[in-house]
Amino acid sequence: MDLSLDRPEGYLFVRRVAPHSVTVVDRELKTSFILSPERAIEDWPVSSAAHLDEGHVESVLELKPELVLLGTGTRQQFPSASFMAGFLRRGIGIEVMDNAAAARTYDLLASEGRRVVAAFILPAG
Repeated sequence: MDLSLDRPEGYLFVRRVAPHSVTVVDRELKTSFILSPERAIEDWPVSSAAHLDEGHVESVLELKPELVLLGTGTRQQFPSASFMAGFLRRGIGIEVMDNAAAARTYDLLASEGRRVVAAFILPAG
């Protein structure tokens, strides 16, 4: 049996998730960020799902998603209803999960050419 490495090309992908960082392609990010297949917005000023409100919606929408994945750290934590409603009112789906699940789901959808955006919350410090 021949094995070969299938390295995604043409889009940004998550290579590794750790408790305090996420590696996108070959770059380790240690602060919260937003990721689309074409672009990353680094240093997203969010340290907890509890601090998300409708004001944070616009920075995610900049990347024009059809679906948003919210990674909330090492465990799933739901943000405020106003944050979630900011997407749903615009007809954009949002799913909340831990960072590892968000990364796996993002990579799968991005590899299919979907307009997915993942927002990852990483703990400060």
